[in-house]
Amino acid sequence: MTEPLLQVSDLSVSYRQGLGWRRVVEGVSFAIRRGEVLGLVGESGCGKSTVALQLLGFRHGSLRTDSGKISLEGTDVLGLDRAGLDRMRGAEVSFVPQNPTTALNPGMRVGAQIDEILSTHGRESRERTREMFGLVGLPTTDDFLRRYPHQLSGGQQQRVCIAMALACDPRFVVLDEPTTGLDVTTQEQIVDLLVDLRARLGMSMLYVTHDLGLLSQIADRIGVMYAGQMVEIAPTDDLFADPRHPYTRGLIGALPRLDSDDRAVKPLRGLLQREGLPQGCPFAPRCDFALPRCFEEPQKLARVKERHDAACWRVPDLPPNSAPASLKGGIEMALERAEPLLSVQKLSVTYGSGRRAFRALKDVSIDVQKRETLALVGESGSGKSTLARAIAGMLVPSAGVIRLRGAELQSQVKQRSQEQRRLIQFIFQNPDASLNPRATVGRSLARPLEFFFPGNTEGRAEKIREALAEVRLDAGYAARYPDQLSGGERQRVAIARALIAEPDLLLCDEVLSALDVSVQASILDLLQRLKSETGIAMLFISHDLAVVRMLADRVCVLFRGEVMEIGSREEVYSPPFHPYTHSLLEAVSTPLKKGGAPRSSRVLGTASGFGCPYAGRCPVEIAGLCQTEPPPLRQSGRGHAIRCHHSLEELDKRTRHARREDRQTHENHES
Repeated sequence: MTEPLLQVSDLSVSYRQGLGWRRVVEGVSFAIRRGEVLGLVGESGCGKSTVALQLLGFRHGSLRTDSGKISLEGTDVLGLDRAGLDRMRGAEVSFVPQNPTTALNPGMRVGAQIDEILSTHGRESRERTREMFGLVGLPTTDDFLRRYPHQLSGGQQQRVCIAMALACDPRFVVLDEPTTGLDVTTQEQIVDLLVDLRARLGMSMLYVTHDLGLLSQIADRIGVMYAGQMVEIAPTDDLFADPRHPYTRGLIGALPRLDSDDRAVKPLRGLLQREGLPQGCPFAPRCDFALPRCFEEPQKLARVKERHDAACWRVPDLPPNSAPASLKGGIEMALERAEPLLSVQKLSVTYGSGRRAFRALKDVSIDVQKRETLALVGESGSGKSTLARAIAGMLVPSAGVIRLRGAELQSQVKQRSQEQRRLIQFIFQNPDASLNPRATVGRSLARPLEFFFPGNTEGRAEKIREALAEVRLDAGYAARYPDQLSGGERQRVAIARALIAEPDLLLCDEVLSALDVSVQASILDLLQRLKSETGIAMLFISHDLAVVRMLADRVCVLFRGEVMEIGSREEVYSPPFHPYTHSLLEAVSTPLKKGGAPRSSRVLGTASGFGCPYAGRCPVEIAGLCQTEPPPLRQSGRGHAIRCHHSLEELDKRTRHARREDRQTHENHES
């Protein structure tokens, strides 16, 4: 066995808190070999990003390294001075951040940003910059190199960050949630790119994420962290097939599955409470198998089988891992197709004017029944959020009609009646931005009561307590500020703020995308329960088709502002598919889905702008027709419709043939 490229030994890190220090990483050890990818997973606040940044020698003023050693091919990273770190960063170890929009300099052209890091390390710049752009699948023209970050899509921005990280041929790359927030097709492209670069360049990586399904596609081994400690580490296939630590079992059980018809997940019990951790195992307060000894005795990683370590003394006594128990939070009902709660007819939205006009939505028609959840899915730029904002009165449509309870709504929210505004409530993707940081939770929840029920001043405190209880938060949270809450708790407050207005319709815009898998499961369970208990209707926007399958009654697939497919959950997730729907389903990260083979279903290109918006990317495009003629909306007769020039029978046949080809390709690749 050769010496590892990177060795982390007994790493402990603390952050300053008030007059003292709080330990956030405790005794973490792992090694990464040359050419190996180690995934690091865990809930928000578990310390995984702190560990990742320590590999680059990150030293914040409020951070201290209490113990441990990080060795990169014999170099003591923690012992380097600033000059040594500057020489190491970029040349020997590099970093790909979570958010490329904030990581890239908005005032510099993207080509110049690659030039800068090359010149810093004494490398020839411009030709190498072109080479790196080509390596990550970006255009190498002068025009593209001279673009600013805001002129690129999210996926292109992330490719620029990857090109920057690889420009000086580092031996080791740290990736901190590099695909969080990207739509499923863009995420698939970035992951495929990383897999390809690793195969060609032999890079070693630490890949930090909360997406277990994604890690199963790229990581050789996975380390699981909880409350600053490594609780399990094992080869990827082994971890998913036979997880040994109760926390790992909980994470895998909380993972939405596209390949399951069960509409329930099993959220982990409780939340990570750093203040109340026991002296022994930090997971004991949430563990279904904990005994009194677990609360008292600290647990260390120990070998449970070949190359598989877990920090739990109860491993030999645990029952075999099984599928999560069904909570059946979703509701199956025969929705009467009477007058809908919400009706949108031929809605179009245009940004800008004149030659710079861009049509974000084109003739979109949908309806939402009472007690129904309609999901909007599609990649970034498909018009999902634009449609929700137009329904909420935050954007003025250029054409079309929106009706609520049969009454036509004015375009702007300020022109609508107070009752109409109350009946539609918006839950935003990022509660950090939507909650007032200077207002307590109680004050934020009081505002809708004051606005929509001004005469009812008595009982407001009780209403706030009830709203918090409805989202599983105790009354004490009313006195807290947003920065005193976790990401999942802030999202629960945002949901409570919407519900306290007693609406008929919730507009949920990517409310789960930034949450780790266990918090996501608890919010998903909450939404399922609210739907079952209150009968509230939802327009649920997401790019996660596995989550959508668990929550939605019907699904609408958007691409470049047009409806490509719409129907019940069962119809949209079964053949025949629109070719774009098929590509979205194929791009979903599923645990233990084998990758590495060419994907025949994804064809990159650009649409002509005249015919089908998916022309140029469609693998079954009809030459001379799809580029020039708008496709018809083909009805199945059961409320299921697909916008395509191919007949439904032809699409069904092609889909089944493509699936057989994909299976054969993967089998050949594995053999």
